[in-house]
Amino acid sequence: MPLPAVQAKQILNTPTMTMNRLGFHYFNDTLHYRLSDLHTWLPELQALGASWITLIVPAERAIPEHFLRGLLAGGIEPILHFPLALDARQSLSSFQVLANAYAEWGLHYVVLFDRPNTRSAWRASSWSQTELVERFLDQFVPLANLCLQAGLTPVFPPLEPGGDYWDTAFLQGALRALQRRNQTRLLESLVLGAYGLVGEQRLDWGAGGPERWPSARPYFTPRGQQDQRGFFIFDWYSALTQAVLDHPLPILLLRAGSLLHDKTGSEGAEIDEIAHAQKNLALARLMCGNTLHMYGQEIYENVSPHVLACNFWPLVATPQDQHAGQAWFRPDGSTLPIIGALRQWMAERSQSERGSQAVGPLSTFEPSHADTRPIVHYLLLPLSDWGISEKHLDIARPIIQRLHPNVGFSVEEAAQSAHVIVVGDEQEFPNQIVQDLHNAGCVVERISAPGTNIAPKASIHQSLQNDS
Repeated sequence: MPLPAVQAKQILNTPTMTMNRLGFHYFNDTLHYRLSDLHTWLPELQALGASWITLIVPAERAIPEHFLRGLLAGGIEPILHFPLALDARQSLSSFQVLANAYAEWGLHYVVLFDRPNTRSAWRASSWSQTELVERFLDQFVPLANLCLQAGLTPVFPPLEPGGDYWDTAFLQGALRALQRRNQTRLLESLVLGAYGLVGEQRLDWGAGGPERWPSARPYFTPRGQQDQRGFFIFDWYSALTQAVLDHPLPILLLRAGSLLHDKTGSEGAEIDEIAHAQKNLALARLMCGNTLHMYGQEIYENVSPHVLACNFWPLVATPQDQHAGQAWFRPDGSTLPIIGALRQWMAERSQSERGSQAVGPLSTFEPSHADTRPIVHYLLLPLSDWGISEKHLDIARPIIQRLHPNVGFSVEEAAQSAHVIVVGDEQEFPNQIVQDLHNAGCVVERISAPGTNIAPKASIHQSLQNDS
């Protein structure tokens, strides 16, 4: 039986409506944004329960609109990461054009720069100068404010945990400097990026932050104490922003998870593929609110509600990527065991949720195949070479709000559903496709005009009788 895709989030102009906090990092380049790439990877992301994805984007051009709109329509919130070079002159006018376009297309989060607390991010002459944090903000603030003007949410770049300039000291200095610069609007809108790799530590290393581990200091973690260099880095950043700003900032947890061949435990054993799957599945379950027992460790920690997303790294890579050996989908087409484990858990979780919740009072459809078909409601959208039209998105939004269906572009996947809503006219989906879905046992209805209400059950069945 095919694995069901995760039900899509509401496609609304608010970034807080995502169904869950799980996500991934896409290719570490800007070359995989074709329509064929969308058709390949959107179903995989949905089967893994993803609601977020980190995309590397260039500063010279926008990545294709159809790729981004396809992700949004499929329930995936893109996080755009501009790994801009420090000390390089950025064209503010060109960046403003990009920001306006991305905002118009429905994007929200933009990460600016990457790990400015590392020596390698700067020219040697710049790193050795004083006032490093202030000089970084001289470059960050103008771009961040351009994002705000366009309607985007700027993300303070993830810092290297620890780092050549200790990350918590760098972040604290940056927040205080923004206060001195009277960047009130920016501070009110800012989201923090944080890298959440487990490394060689326990999964719950550093949980509780400085309140639980008060003796930890920059570059010095006494025996018996823990620090921020682990998955629970967000507890430390939240405590820091609370102390400086009197409130915590939202956090995007990026490059998260456990990596193959990291050392673990007192004996320093390497993490093999099975341990890699166990650890990352444990973290995924933790992000979904589960309490776990693993390797004899009791993990009762709660993930802060201020963590918006947890994007595991890396999902996929090219053979030339130095991190290709860590990719969950390997370049040769095989997958690490975590893929099967997470797919299975997501499928079981989805089936359990469908069994415990009614479709909803706004739906008059009663799925007669609910016990045998992996998907109850499927919203079938057309996707052309130039992307998804606003007309079809306008049709999709109220349906998603009412039924919370799976959303996709595949007729084959739709045929696995009990109820299919076909969005588009006969040119976009010929009558034969509708008939094929009928023949597959689906209850089908077609909607082709914005504002069309979902038909009552009687009219659905009447239309099926008329077609037959």
